[in-house]
Amino acid sequence: MLTRRDVTVALIAIGATCGVFAAVKPGMIGSSVYDWNKLPVTKTKIGEVRQVFKGPTATLDELEMHITTLNPGEASHPPHHHPNEELIIIRQGTVETLSKGTWVKVGPGSVILNGSNDLHSLRNVGTDQAIYHVVNWKSATTPAQ
Repeated sequence: MLTRRDVTVALIAIGATCGVFAAVKPGMIGSSVYDWNKLPVTKTKIGEVRQVFKGPTATLDELEMHITTLNPGEASHPPHHHPNEELIIIRQGTVETLSKGTWVKVGPGSVILNGSNDLHSLRNVGTDQAIYHVVNWKSATTPAQ
């Protein structure tokens, strides 16, 4: 015998399932797995980069992730800013990041959040390569430049 609870749980499950499938449209990034060993590597003059994904999702106008390998003594780029927030997760090495006007030294496992339009930069101050994951996102509320 079905109870009111059983029907409620079933309706919630159906609604959630329909909502998820309706939200993911062709060309949108959905649930995925990205194998480090299969990501294409692009060599740069300061190290290398692996582009993981870039595109719209069900809730964001754009979600972008890349993984940078930065050679010792190199900087990712001069200090700059952009309207979207940016999350950086240090996988390997020692870096300094420009955050709120101050250079801060961090290592593996550290997380850096660059706020909207905040001046930021990153440089490898260690003796080995630094590897870090960068996640950028844009939504309807992301400010203009």
